Amino acid sequence: MTALSDLIRPDRYPRSSRYDPAWLLDLDMGPNPLWLLEDLARDLDLRPGMRILDLGSGKGATSVFLAREYGAEVVAADWWIAPEKATAVFAGAGVGDRVTAVRVEAHALPFEEESFDAVVSVDAFEYFGTADSYLPYLVRFLRPGGQLGMATPALTREVRELGAIPPHIKDVVGWEAMAWHTADWWRFQWGVTELVDVTSARLQQDAWRNWLLWARAGAGYRADSRNADDRAVIDMLTTDGGEFLSFALVTARRN
Repeated sequence: MTALSDLIRPDRYPRSSRYDPAWLLDLDMGPNPLWLLEDLARDLDLRPGMRILDLGSGKGATSVFLAREYGAEVVAADWWIAPEKATAVFAGAGVGDRVTAVRVEAHALPFEEESFDAVVSVDAFEYFGTADSYLPYLVRFLRPGGQLGMATPALTREVRELGAIPPHIKDVVGWEAMAWHTADWWRFQWGVTELVDVTSARLQQDAWRNWLLWARAGAGYRADSRNADDRAVIDMLTTDGGEFLSFALVTARRN
């Protein structure tokens, strides 16, 4: 199994390597959140003082990263995690004065329109953002010229093109994989609205290998019921070998 130290890669992820891998695994709600965010941020222009909505923020690792690394004022919005639990994470990380945790459903955001400089979503958009109507709804909360960036599980070919979800993927994630689209699918889905200019839509380099490192580290670190889940993901990724599985990184600006 992969050692925790193998999740520290300053050559490729210098910012993420400042964070304790055990801390990240304790907050795990999806693979490599800081690697994904650091990669995604290379296609964004994040600056100190920006007000950023971290949509689907989970237990808070990405919100801590946005506050620490980019000096942002962050609203950490999640449906599943109690705000008091996330607030404790932010306080422990020393960013409690810059991150506000709220419990919200992604289709009923309680914010004023044009109130954010950026919306960022890491490993969550697949759960709520694939409907044709979602981007037009979400973009209302961005200021003119505001940025949108998301990282989401992806496939190298559309399921409809393949004719079925590949069995090694379906056995682990089931029909959830129907929401895992190609980067080109996302580019068209957002661009066709003419509400945003899509500035990048790409697959993360070596995404499946990154995911495999994360799963192996988790399997070696955890002895609870999630260990079996980690091992199932390891088998899925090993079988796939990068043929279908990836992550899409997509960014845009509001017109």
